[in-house]
Amino acid sequence: MKIQDIQAIQLLLSTPKKIAIIPHRGPDGDAMGSTLGLYHFLLKNNHHPVVVSPNEFPDFLAWMPGSETVKIYEKDKENCTKILEDAEVVFTLDFNALHRTGEMENVLEKLTVPFIMIDHHQKPDDYATFTYSDTSFGSTCEMLYNFILFLGKKEDIDKTIGTCIYTGILTDSGSFRFPKTTGNTHRIVAELIDLGVENTEIPTLLFDNSSYGRLQLLGRALQNMKVITEHKTAYTTLTQDELNAFDYVKGDTEGIVNYGLSIKGILFTAIFIENKEEKIIKISFRSQGDFDVNQFARDHFHGGGHRNAAGGKSEVSMEETIKKFEDLVTKITI
Repeated sequence: MKIQDIQAIQLLLSTPKKIAIIPHRGPDGDAMGSTLGLYHFLLKNNHHPVVVSPNEFPDFLAWMPGSETVKIYEKDKENCTKILEDAEVVFTLDFNALHRTGEMENVLEKLTVPFIMIDHHQKPDDYATFTYSDTSFGSTCEMLYNFILFLGKKEDIDKTIGTCIYTGILTDSGSFRFPKTTGNTHRIVAELIDLGVENTEIPTLLFDNSSYGRLQLLGRALQNMKVITEHKTAYTTLTQDELNAFDYVKGDTEGIVNYGLSIKGILFTAIFIENKEEKIIKISFRSQGDFDVNQFARDHFHGGGHRNAAGGKSEVSMEETIKKFEDLVTKITI
């Protein structure tokens, strides 16, 4: 961040403020980790923060410290709108375009208070008063750690804040396997562990806490997987009926897209999930190496994200979506 921005934020936060903290719609471990980590940091500095999530967060993140305080816009629009309108500062974390908040965008774009963006995705929109955007980081939580250091408040990072930050780093780095995991990532994690963060318990809470239905759903997704060997691509599908058959709850499909990359020779993978309520096919893309799924998602599926991890959507049927995808795959070099 620019030194003048840091100084301006220090001045802005020098007196207690009502602060709204916003993750993106469909918050993942990094979005929840960064918003809750910031929540506890601001609370410790005598502010009055509230995390307002556009919609429900996954059940497997409900153990996180402070998660019980999170307000859900979709469930209580009137109260959440008042919280946003009363805020003196708004932080947006792990996204860089207000449309990523869904219906909340209509409220946020009318606010005239300072916005502070902390995010690691490509091509940020120009809505924030202060923008801390850096695509070299593997997670927003790693950036939040640096942000606290920029403010000269490293001593405020305790086990609770560290637990939130560790969770986001762990999940967005693919358990430290993804390319943007650096030596500095591990140095931060080492410091968090020294603060008492439970580095053996947290992975268990995140990854070994599945319902029977979720494992059945994973099995179905693996059964549905198709491999296009000559184009180093694998993809799978889940229909709304299949989700319903296995008592789907939010978060149950998290991580399934990555299984395609475990197949020898596969460098590009996708999952297509039908959502009849929203009348879309939700899509996640992953890649290894140089193939840019962010650009692929932007060009063809109304999405975006990172070079090796992105999302998108389709507003036509599953059959039409898959045909489009297969046709595109035959025309690209992976």
